[in-house]
Amino acid sequence: MLKVFLVEDESVIREGFRDKIPWEQYGFQLVGEASDGEMALPMIRRMKPDILLTDIKMPFMDGLSLSEIVKEEFPGIRIIIISGYDDFEYARQAIAAGVDQYLLKPITRQTLRNVLLEMKEKIEQDAERKDYQLQFQDEMQEFEQFSLRRFFERLLDGKLSVKEIYEEAAQRSLELTASCYNLLLLSIYEKKEGSPLERREHFARKQEEVFHFFLRHPQYILFRLNINCYGVLIKAEEEHMEELVENALAHIRKVCIAEEECLEWYAAVGKPVSRLSMLPECYKTVNHYFAYRFILPHLHILSENSLSDHLSDSEEKNIGEVDFMQMDPEIIRDFLARGEDKEIHDFVESYLQNISNALKSKMFRSYVILNIRFAAVAFLESIGAKKEEYSDEIELAVENIHRDESEVFAYFVGMLRTAMRIRDQINSYQGGKILKRALEYIDANFDRDNLSLNMVAENTGASANYLSAIFSQGMQKTFVEYVTEKRIEKAKRLLRQTDRSSGEIAREVGYRDAHYFSFVFKKLQGCSPREYRAEKRK
Repeated sequence: MLKVFLVEDESVIREGFRDKIPWEQYGFQLVGEASDGEMALPMIRRMKPDILLTDIKMPFMDGLSLSEIVKEEFPGIRIIIISGYDDFEYARQAIAAGVDQYLLKPITRQTLRNVLLEMKEKIEQDAERKDYQLQFQDEMQEFEQFSLRRFFERLLDGKLSVKEIYEEAAQRSLELTASCYNLLLLSIYEKKEGSPLERREHFARKQEEVFHFFLRHPQYILFRLNINCYGVLIKAEEEHMEELVENALAHIRKVCIAEEECLEWYAAVGKPVSRLSMLPECYKTVNHYFAYRFILPHLHILSENSLSDHLSDSEEKNIGEVDFMQMDPEIIRDFLARGEDKEIHDFVESYLQNISNALKSKMFRSYVILNIRFAAVAFLESIGAKKEEYSDEIELAVENIHRDESEVFAYFVGMLRTAMRIRDQINSYQGGKILKRALEYIDANFDRDNLSLNMVAENTGASANYLSAIFSQGMQKTFVEYVTEKRIEKAKRLLRQTDRSSGEIAREVGYRDAHYFSFVFKKLQGCSPREYRAEKRK
């Protein structure tokens, strides 16, 4: 129900409004009343009503003064002035104060009812428009993030020439010109999945606090790499690069250290390069450092300096000095749960580097191989893999592990690849079922104007974040792109086959705003709906 606050100095009139108007029947709740503006103001600040119903002439503070103050503090509030003065100057001042209606006494019950219902309709339309704008902003942001992710994936994999990099950057309004570049990789996620809503919302706020720092400064470009991993391109003059890197790490550290009970975080920084064409080399370096988050989980900032400080002593270890905590099978299981195929070589290299001297011992090699095997098998069993899916490959590899230490590396890589392949098959099967349900739901509901990723996720039993990831991976387009294409295809058919107006077609395919529909149509088709219809009917 919408909340109404009443201000009237004449007690008889005030009591009449209070007692004789069936507020709840009209969809309202009278939350408070006062005899003048001075008494009303603190109560209005506390109750935050949707509608203020006030007399214009009152002692201490009149209705116009009250309206000006309230409208400035609460721009969305609707104000109805009640006046016994049919005076143009009063009406002009009321309009200047942002008043919505100016009613002359005496006021009939029917007149007030009609005005209140009119206010109610406007408030609901404003709320609907605001929801739609928020949905539009979310959709555009998702589309832009996915587009940016694809751009950086190709850039960092070395698949774009310098000319193509600048052309695609210009399309996305990205300014990349600088004399020095570096990359920062950031992983931030909840320690416990399935935590209460309040804790998840707290985590989301902290994540946004980290990201907001990069969005505020043009020297940083934030982009997503996968579900839990983000990248930051740092661009600057060479003499400022070190300061920018330190500022970024200091901010991440400040936010995350205070929240380590509920979140896990790691940040890796590469080596600066002087050309955009050298970013794939920078990415290779920082990705290698990033792999150490599985080996050294207590080390949250991963860079050349931090790793060299940590590894300088460990490289000399023999079997008696090996830190077996760094060989915890949980490290391997954690990597198999969250790592990617392209990280395998760096992870194995990082893992074995700490025990490279000890691997000269045949007995120790046997221990390491068994440790790897048990960790991989335990992980596969935990995700529901069937033994026949992996036993042959694992047992065959175990038979040939004692020849020399180089075979340990090859075995480790092969074992991880086998486990990840099975993991991805299981995830693909489960994700495929969810994606199938999602597509069926979208195909049946794409023309609903309130359709959202959250709504589809709720109806498919998945989180919005997971659904977004498997949707873009499986369909090679975002949720928004897919829904938009469905809507525009239906709109094209209606434009060809019917005489309905663009506004009618917009509503039928899921757009409340005809102007936004025309904007999207022209962006995808290169012409307006009217031009499309005229061309097809020639």
